[in-house]
Amino acid sequence: MRKQRYSGLLWLGLLTLFLILSACSSGSANNEPEASPPSTPQATASSEPAEQGTDGHLLEAPLAATDLNKLPDRAKQRNDAIIVTLVNPSGAFTPYFTQVGYDGNVNSVLYTPLVRVDTDGLPIPGLAEKWDISEDKLTYTYYLYEGLKYSDGSPMTTEDVEFTWTLLHDPFYDGLNSVVEAKIKGGQAYKDGKADSIEGIQIIDDRTISVTLEETNATALTVLGGPILSKTYYGKDYQFGNLDYIKNLHANPITNGPYKLEKFIPGQEVRFVANEHYVLGKPKTEYFIYKTTEGDTWQFIETGEVDYGSFSATTDNIEKLKSLGFLNLIPSTASNYGYNQFNLERVQLKDKRVRQALTYGLNRQLIYVDSRQGAASIANIPSSPILWSYTEEGINPYPYDPEKAKQLLDEAGWTVGADGIREKDGVKLRINYLGSKSPNTDIFIAVAKENYQEIGVDFVPEQFPDFNTLVSKVNSGDYDMASFSTTIISDPSQGVERFIKGETKGYDNPRIEELYAQGLATGDVEERKATYHEMFKILNDELPIMFTNYMKSVIAINGRIDGFELNPLAGIAYSLPGWNLQ
Repeated sequence: MRKQRYSGLLWLGLLTLFLILSACSSGSANNEPEASPPSTPQATASSEPAEQGTDGHLLEAPLAATDLNKLPDRAKQRNDAIIVTLVNPSGAFTPYFTQVGYDGNVNSVLYTPLVRVDTDGLPIPGLAEKWDISEDKLTYTYYLYEGLKYSDGSPMTTEDVEFTWTLLHDPFYDGLNSVVEAKIKGGQAYKDGKADSIEGIQIIDDRTISVTLEETNATALTVLGGPILSKTYYGKDYQFGNLDYIKNLHANPITNGPYKLEKFIPGQEVRFVANEHYVLGKPKTEYFIYKTTEGDTWQFIETGEVDYGSFSATTDNIEKLKSLGFLNLIPSTASNYGYNQFNLERVQLKDKRVRQALTYGLNRQLIYVDSRQGAASIANIPSSPILWSYTEEGINPYPYDPEKAKQLLDEAGWTVGADGIREKDGVKLRINYLGSKSPNTDIFIAVAKENYQEIGVDFVPEQFPDFNTLVSKVNSGDYDMASFSTTIISDPSQGVERFIKGETKGYDNPRIEELYAQGLATGDVEERKATYHEMFKILNDELPIMFTNYMKSVIAINGRIDGFELNPLAGIAYSLPGWNLQ
């Protein structure tokens, strides 16, 4: 089984594609606590209109600032710096070696990948100006832009690309590693110490490099096209089987992104200065700052201390943001999904009818949409509405239907006992639930307790203020259901891979395994779409997890800033070089 990584952080969604494909080097959808978004930049944004809320006041389209005269003096006085809030990073500013998700947000400003992703999720040049893919879809050839330089002015060549890919095959590299999972020819032999180099990597010249895989992988272009480390700097002390030295380089990175690190003051800020060697040209604004002090983002936005924030798209939040007048507002839908994880090793949850009953018997509309003033929509498949893989065709929406839930439980042999709780073979139908401590979890527990009592289920909740403790309890197997959300998903394979290779304990469907392989075996979007739609129907029926919701947020950005382009899958780093204070 692949090493599973949990994160207690709600990562800044507008920056996480870079993180998913590179900083953590993982395509997996990792468990995170299911909670309302804190008022920090975090949810992915969509240029599609937001869905109408229950009271009709959700923001349906981008809204320009109405009165820049209301801009606070503190914001007016800034002419060469843009400030965004960020939860305090650890300082591990080396891609593939991040300690927390927020390090990846810093890295996305410091590094540019070989291949970027545009607003439609399609690959576009990053450090590579173009690429070729062989007819058999096994060999990828990347062509670097001419004259690439790192932030210290040193040249970047294909030797750096080879070094980066090779480094990730070191047996002591313990990060989640989709580069290794892409199965470069000879990669495992190197990792096992049976070869001095990786056979499938071939440097053609200083600007051209090819890599051959053992099997086709539709995500390989962007997975292999992640950030690149300087061999001269990060490789000078490298010895096979020893990566500890890299920790000493985190604080002084040699980078190739739009900005370079000027200083990091833990608990205060991460300050960047424009990189004159950036491949797409020096950014228009000289300084970019992540403000990492603790505080209320509402206050930071209102006083002009920061220029950008993301808020749960409740009607109250939207009306308050509108009233400020000096903010551009953009509706967004996250490219991840929330879910309730079932413990499929518990006898009562092995029967899909019980899982279906628990889904029909829970008023998800009330819990996730109405109670949040429309700042979410219901999820029924492992794909966000903003992804090309999304579909509702043939998908059971599982509307709240306690009578249907009772019918399924009857069919499954669970009969109502004298105390109103269902029993089978002398065992009560009890659901021990684990969740993070938050107002949204409070609402979930109140509604679920009432809903499940109606259908004869004993619902026993437990909340954890510390996420690591929650994860430890889940890992011990001492639970029946637990609430999480995935990280941002950029490719449908990331949304479904938790259902293969034993990732979800107790779930094993050979057809899902076959479809997963098919989905990666072709680059044809329509073929992949058909494959994932079939997979979604199976998962929607079998419910190895209960899909819950897609979060909605509204992005608020200083009306003086020109050049911001919303990219739900590539983050603010996508347009950051073009941000300009007017």
